[in-house]
Amino acid sequence: QVLSHIIDCSQPASRTWQRRFDDEGKKVAMFSMTMNDMMSIVPLIVKVLQLQVEESAKGRAFVSRPNGKKYSTVLSAPTADLLKGVDKAGIGSWDWKLKEDKCTYHALFPRSWTVYDGEPDPEIKITCRQISPFIPHNYKESSFPAAVFTFTVHNSGNTPADVTLLFTWANSVGGKSELTGNHSNSKMKDRDGVSGALLHHRTAGGHPPVTFAIASQETDDVRVSVCPSFTMGPSSSGGFTATDMWDQIKKHGSFGHAGAGDAPRAASKPGSSIGAAVAASTSVPAGATRLVSFSLAWACPDVKFPAGTTYHRRYTKFYGVDTDAAAERLAHDALLEHMNWESQIEEWQRPILNDKRLPEWYPVALFNELYYLNAGGTIWTDGQPPKKAGFAPSGTATEPFLLDAPRAADGVVANGTGGGSAVDGVLRAMASATERPHATAAFGSALLRGGEENVGQFMYLEGMEYNMYNTYDVHFYSSFALLALFPELELSLQRDFARAVLLHDPRLRRTFDGKTVRRKVLGAVPHDVGLNDPWFELNAYMLHDAARWKDLNPKFVLQVYRDAVATGNAAFAEAAWPAVYMAMAYMDQFDRDRDGMIENEGIPDQTFDIWSVSGVSAYTGGIWVAALQAAAAMARIVGDRAAEAYFLERYKKAKLVYDGELWNGTYFNYDNSGGATSSSIMADQMAGQWYARVCGLEPVVEEDKARSALGTVLDYNVMRVKGGAIGAVNGMRPDGSVDASSTQSKEVWPGVTYAVAAAMVHEGMPEAAFRTAKGAHDAAWSKDGFGYAFQTPEAWTEDGGYRSLHYMRPLGIWAMQWALSPPELHKELRAAAASASELSPADAAVGQAQFEKVASMLKLPEEQQPKGYIWAIYNLIRQMVFPA
Repeated sequence: QVLSHIIDCSQPASRTWQRRFDDEGKKVAMFSMTMNDMMSIVPLIVKVLQLQVEESAKGRAFVSRPNGKKYSTVLSAPTADLLKGVDKAGIGSWDWKLKEDKCTYHALFPRSWTVYDGEPDPEIKITCRQISPFIPHNYKESSFPAAVFTFTVHNSGNTPADVTLLFTWANSVGGKSELTGNHSNSKMKDRDGVSGALLHHRTAGGHPPVTFAIASQETDDVRVSVCPSFTMGPSSSGGFTATDMWDQIKKHGSFGHAGAGDAPRAASKPGSSIGAAVAASTSVPAGATRLVSFSLAWACPDVKFPAGTTYHRRYTKFYGVDTDAAAERLAHDALLEHMNWESQIEEWQRPILNDKRLPEWYPVALFNELYYLNAGGTIWTDGQPPKKAGFAPSGTATEPFLLDAPRAADGVVANGTGGGSAVDGVLRAMASATERPHATAAFGSALLRGGEENVGQFMYLEGMEYNMYNTYDVHFYSSFALLALFPELELSLQRDFARAVLLHDPRLRRTFDGKTVRRKVLGAVPHDVGLNDPWFELNAYMLHDAARWKDLNPKFVLQVYRDAVATGNAAFAEAAWPAVYMAMAYMDQFDRDRDGMIENEGIPDQTFDIWSVSGVSAYTGGIWVAALQAAAAMARIVGDRAAEAYFLERYKKAKLVYDGELWNGTYFNYDNSGGATSSSIMADQMAGQWYARVCGLEPVVEEDKARSALGTVLDYNVMRVKGGAIGAVNGMRPDGSVDASSTQSKEVWPGVTYAVAAAMVHEGMPEAAFRTAKGAHDAAWSKDGFGYAFQTPEAWTEDGGYRSLHYMRPLGIWAMQWALSPPELHKELRAAAASASELSPADAAVGQAQFEKVASMLKLPEEQQPKGYIWAIYNLIRQMVFPA
């Protein structure tokens, strides 16, 4: 591939997130709770994972000049914690001399630049550019577990300088894993001037092994030598130690001398640890610049879940499952191809960086929030069934079953020729499903049509503290990043959920609010695809019964329609249509008064899952109205006139109810229950309006009302709390005070703040949008903020206390980009069998009869009062503390 222009690896992008090494930053603090908060959050049990990574993988620089002056340092500042207890024969013996005030880190994901200005030699400037292949619309290289570190060395002195850069890596996956023993290192085979070391790591507890590779490439200016193994502790006395390795580089500037660790070594013993090093040496004339690149790759082909189910990762499609061979080839190829990656990333980012409409902070937040797609517990499989399944069916009626997705040939599509309608195929599938219970999974690949590529299955965690994969109510916000950059992965994820809608899992479990519920009921969109055995065992969420949530199903319908018209993929729309229809029919049971509008049940039955809501609500109600219109549009794509006519008729009724019940002349009330907080001003009240605009549908409410409501949110939720410096508070009272009725009502959710800003852009309010979003950026990313860079949480309070660091919802900033530069939508999309004839009242009548038939079969049983001990104790304490 020919590069479109010369890329200067030493020059950071025009806009980056920056910090000097001597800036200690803010220490983040978890939020504190009042007694009322504690009582409302008692059932919420959070598993917090802590990851400790040993600091033995660093760059190092050695410089010598003709006058005899020599300089050496680790290119990382020492900390008390790092060197505390470190053996002096190990990495503690290295030269930790870096002066932090001369070093600056710049980040613009997926690249970063670390500038060492005058370190370790005052006349040497070193810039390390780090890159990983996160390349939009690229489903090959973007799956590679590899990174490249390119060091640009500039000599501003009057004499030449001999410079050696040393790249070291510990044989460890973090924690104390390096000390478990049986790890070994070896040399890579030299190829195309690429030399390096392989670190073979045997993980404990039956987890899949991993092989690391570190390498560099010789050029006319660069010489490479390798130390495949050195020991890092006193337990290996007599071996080639970290001290020996360091001293040899200081003395000779390269390896290959006596005792340099070349000899084959036995596997490490328990209690000892080993590392490897690659040295790249170059002579830099006065006033000249040299480039040195290192690669890092890690091959771990298997993904193994707690239940034992095992899959292959996406990259194995291109490099195979042999860990050593894959790691070596990945490290080699990364060194040869990284400038092509760089070029493609620059081509993607440059138009946004140069967009004069955008404030300087915006692209920095936009690109850097993408860290979560990479660091959010992300798993990308090859799309094939598991090579080892954890679920063994016994053929009983208590096991899950999956409806065969009806196709056009089964009467899914009505094209005006007597072919039936969606309901016919759905009913036939429902009637036969209970007769053939079998173990099954929500594998969306079954919905792929001829010619559609299987790009694998994609999962990411809701958060590092909320361990559930692909949490769907939150993906409603974060999905804009995936759709904009990797649309085929977004479609893959949605196919999984379409498949999940058709799945029924009657196995019982107890939720934290004391109810015994089925794991997954037919027609309900799951909260998530699981954790213990994803795709097989849905709904890891345990706080409430997700089958009673009011936002999951309409969010599914909206996302499927949005993705169909955004990608122009009619085959996807047709394959997902049965699930869309069933998801809408399932929601019918929550329209208690038969006015076309669903009602919340006085519990936290939506994404704000400890903030109760009752009756018609601004948030869920608006999403429902938009979903009715999206369902009608989906029916039009597949040619089901009866369903289209019925959904349009119901949309018009629900729209009138929404406006009539909630509009108060200025904004839309939180709900219509008449309760103490019914008149609260919810930041996300225009969620349905926002998504309707995104999808190119008719607005849920009139433009002047939407602008008034969003203007009220700006005035109250944004500007009346810290002067707009922290984003939009979820709930405010009409008197200007924060709604303190719930922990969540008084929090700022940055992902919601970005969504509100996106809604403002859609309504022609860009200044309000950037003012709103800037608060979220400043609180998370600015030097004077709360210190959440690259760990943006779900929520923070006025004083900066966080809840759930590393969270997916802040990816919702990509909804702003969608609004600012909207893509072309394929609103005239039609499936092959669909016709475009006019609707009639008779169509609506037929559609209603069919819809009600399916809806009646999907009703949940009458809810029983919870009887669990946890719930009883919780209620007793709550009544004692807060008597009625």
